Amino acid sequence: MKKYYPIKRGFLKKTVAYVKAVDDVSLYVNEGETFGLVGESGCGKSTLGKSLLRAIEPSGGSIRFRDRHDELVDVMDLDYKGLRDIRRNMQMVFQDPYSSLNPRMTVLNIIGEPLICNKIARGEELRERVKYLMEVVGLNSRHLERYPHAFSGGQRQRIGIARALATNPKFLVCDEAVSALDVSIQAQIINLFQDLQNEFNLSYLFISHDLGVIQHISDRVGVMYVGKMVEMASTEELFANPKHPYTEALLSAKPIPNPRLKKERIILRGEVANPANPPSGCYFHPRCPYAQEICKQQAPEFKEISSGHHVACHLANELELKGAVGI
Repeated sequence: MKKYYPIKRGFLKKTVAYVKAVDDVSLYVNEGETFGLVGESGCGKSTLGKSLLRAIEPSGGSIRFRDRHDELVDVMDLDYKGLRDIRRNMQMVFQDPYSSLNPRMTVLNIIGEPLICNKIARGEELRERVKYLMEVVGLNSRHLERYPHAFSGGQRQRIGIARALATNPKFLVCDEAVSALDVSIQAQIINLFQDLQNEFNLSYLFISHDLGVIQHISDRVGVMYVGKMVEMASTEELFANPKHPYTEALLSAKPIPNPRLKKERIILRGEVANPANPPSGCYFHPRCPYAQEICKQQAPEFKEISSGHHVACHLANELELKGAVGI
């Protein structure tokens, strides 16, 4: 998967360079699995999630999705009608539960709109389906005629989840779906996601900055840095045995809910690389405390170093890195 944004300059708006927001990233999500995606702001997580649904058009690559008929479809090859059909199976839960809901529409209209657009239900059947979806996500079905401003942040996010579930999808992209909520509400929404996954056999791509949330909800985790995937492994393996120096630095920033446990925070030098003008070799080498000459000259291959554990680092088999403390 690639997503490049052109940089245009001059009177004729000539393309002089590209911002490589997502640069040759590969991943897979199994049926009924939660794949967590982490990385600092601007690394391309949300762009990747939106590109998978073709909410924004990728610059290259392929998106293979197993549809309701158990056939493997390349989403990149679909026309408008084909894309509309397959989007019943692929939905998104957005970060901000207020701006993602139309303030001029009632809850009935918000949740019912996907059912009408996809010609699934109308009239009384639609109303009953919306009531059912509201109850599934823990809302009172008597509040169908209320507007979004009448609900709390957590309730609005539940409305967004109900809307995403309206077409009975198989795959959800959850883009920072709990980051705008209070901590206590976060826990309720995370538990709701897990209950829904068990009930409807959903697959999630769960994008978040919060390592605690990712550790709790994910089966496997991918780490992105400046548009590239640098490490991917099972949650337990990645948190206990990181193989990329950037992952080690991320894990050192994870708070420990135990005042008796002490840890050493890794402070990276320098600034995040510019995706429009990245450094040669490994993008992380200007900030890496373990960098060697090969890291400056040659880009590392993203390869499997043990069962299910992929990493893009020349020194992955040589370094002894520290995992998260108190896991």
